[in-house]
Amino acid sequence: MIMVYGFQAHAQSTLVDFQKEAVPRKANKEFQFLAFFINQGITSNYYPTSEFLKGQVVGRLFGRNTSSTSDTNRTYYVEQRIIPFFIYQPNLFNGKAILRASFEIDWTWGDAAYGTGGNIGGAISADQVNIQTQNIELELLPWKGYAINMGLMRMFDSPYNPYRTLADKMMATGYRLGYWGTDAVGISIRRDKDFSRWKAGFYKFYENDIQLDDDVNMFEAMYEKQVSKLWKVGLSANYVRDRSEGKGGVSILGQGLNSLMAQYNGTFQFKYGNNPYHADIFWMGSFFSRNQDFMMDRLQLTGFFNYNLGSTDTKKDGVWAKSDDIAGFGANLKTAYRYGQTVDDQIKLDLIYTTGDKDGLTDNKYSGVITGNSWGSPGAIFVSSGAYILFPHANVVNRYTPAVADISNMGYGLAGGTLVASKAIIPHRLIAKAGSALAFSNAKPLLGGYHIGTEANAAVIYNLGTYMSVELHGAYMWLGDFYESSEDTYGSPINGNFPSGTRPYNPFTAFIVYKWLLF
Repeated sequence: MIMVYGFQAHAQSTLVDFQKEAVPRKANKEFQFLAFFINQGITSNYYPTSEFLKGQVVGRLFGRNTSSTSDTNRTYYVEQRIIPFFIYQPNLFNGKAILRASFEIDWTWGDAAYGTGGNIGGAISADQVNIQTQNIELELLPWKGYAINMGLMRMFDSPYNPYRTLADKMMATGYRLGYWGTDAVGISIRRDKDFSRWKAGFYKFYENDIQLDDDVNMFEAMYEKQVSKLWKVGLSANYVRDRSEGKGGVSILGQGLNSLMAQYNGTFQFKYGNNPYHADIFWMGSFFSRNQDFMMDRLQLTGFFNYNLGSTDTKKDGVWAKSDDIAGFGANLKTAYRYGQTVDDQIKLDLIYTTGDKDGLTDNKYSGVITGNSWGSPGAIFVSSGAYILFPHANVVNRYTPAVADISNMGYGLAGGTLVASKAIIPHRLIAKAGSALAFSNAKPLLGGYHIGTEANAAVIYNLGTYMSVELHGAYMWLGDFYESSEDTYGSPINGNFPSGTRPYNPFTAFIVYKWLLF
């Protein structure tokens, strides 16, 4: 016993000496640098056919972005991205003021040099001016649990602080970025307690002429409470006041309900032509989760319901009059079972449903869903379903072209889901995944059917270290009779350049990815 106690005393004294002499003093945390790096090599049989869209392609497969499939041509390319974060928290304000700046530098290997423009600059000699400002925002912490964020910042439909929460949790809570998932200028106030949290925000989508009432503004409020050890429930409300009449937006496409951007993003286009319009749109929703972090037991359950309603006014012959009503909803239910010792040993079923409109605005009512994709490109990213082609996924740099890019499915509505199984062959080191996806439209396009497509996919992930991995992914999609329609009743493309009655070639992709989150 004397020897044991003597050893313990010696160990403790050694530890004390080590702490005093060998461990350096606490680092100066006034300035921090974080970054996300991704490099991937891709092959597929779908790509944009326009000569002007080789750099960045965003939107629905077979949409106005000219993306299409081929039975002969194959893509082989490598693309790269880094998103650096610079964080300054001066001691002068005792940690209660934080400035964050994040940027985005993307390119495809070999695409351009000695020029100016985003998403390019990877050719020989390089020297491209290509940095893009992603966020410049200030966070003030006036009291314990309170945070005020202002500037160009993350605008996500989750109740959690996007600067203090990992991406996986942001994409699994609230509305999972399916309604709002982008960056915007504004101000938000949030309160985080141990068992509840709320936020309220105002965002300026478009200012346009500063002397006129021609802006697009969004207001949000969200609350979540932990009602038991396992369950959390939340409520939300959003309001968009659109007085822009389509001014502003992405390039020549414009923005808003009447813009050509709808045919790129896969949203419903309110085809008012040259008639100016005003819109007031509300979203009222609720969401819940059980065992949100997968830590309490083996079963996880999350879901949401969101109802959007509103109206539009149009100006004809100099007179404003009510034009159309808006009423539709979206719902999601996801369940996962962890059968092994890690969260990678799980089976996940993810279901999504959104209402659709079969006759457009002929009855002066749109009964589908509206998301942030009507104002941004993209303005909402439902990238956590487990699909690769049918629904969007997050391993993208310059080319984001899923079959269903917006949960409204061009206003036709959606009923679908994914089933994914994963296994940690070596816990926390080597993970294998296999999945499938299936989707139907709730309304048929002209000369088309309900079945959008069926997908099979697989992945192998090897974690080299903390937040550093090498991954191999592959997916194949069988297109349904939905794509036998060449265009809808308004002339918007459904299946690209293929004639009615003919389905495009089935899309497939494979890619190897290296990812590293530096901190």
